[in-house]
Amino acid sequence: MKVRDRMSENVKTVGMDTNINEAFLLMKESNIRRLPIVEKGKVVGIVTLSDLNQAAPSSATTLSIHELNYLLAKTRIKDIVSKKQKVITIKPDDYIENAAKIMRKYRVSGLPVVENDQLIGIVTETDIFDAFIDILGVKKTHTRIDFYTEDRPGTIATITGIVSAKGINILNTVVYYDESKNKYKMILRLEDLECAGVADELKKAGYEVESVIVSPEEI
Repeated sequence: MKVRDRMSENVKTVGMDTNINEAFLLMKESNIRRLPIVEKGKVVGIVTLSDLNQAAPSSATTLSIHELNYLLAKTRIKDIVSKKQKVITIKPDDYIENAAKIMRKYRVSGLPVVENDQLIGIVTETDIFDAFIDILGVKKTHTRIDFYTEDRPGTIATITGIVSAKGINILNTVVYYDESKNKYKMILRLEDLECAGVADELKKAGYEVESVIVSPEEI
């Protein structure tokens, strides 16, 4: 799955001379929490709702409403964005897991999507969550079997053969290394709700079955 498959288009943006009152209003009207900063057609930064809140006067201020509005109208994006801010973007044909890694590495919640130096979209942590929910196939009722396996050739073929012999459809398979057990943990999501037979066959084949759970539909 690529970033272009999950990004939002028609991105709302601000410029360095946009005042923070306008930025607040734009975020509120569009129900968003971040705005790419664009100058001369190029992305030069990003400003978040947290940045705006930090720049706004404290609720304990003695300023009047008129004084507050004047101050907010006078304060520009360029006044609150660090001049050392690193512009972190991603390309539309990058994979969604790469976007997740970049966000995690730089501790950001959204990435402007740039192609040929032009902003064409934005991908956010919510887009990432939605993508992984779809990838993991957890939107419909299914049986989940968690078990451990050694790292050996042909493991997946053996397991799919066990499931296939029971006439059950595999919705999704996830494998990751569990350092605490020095083994690989495999998660099978199966279309049938009665899969005790599969679990029994896995045990007979020497796999350490941890749990068999029927997962409900999406909340």
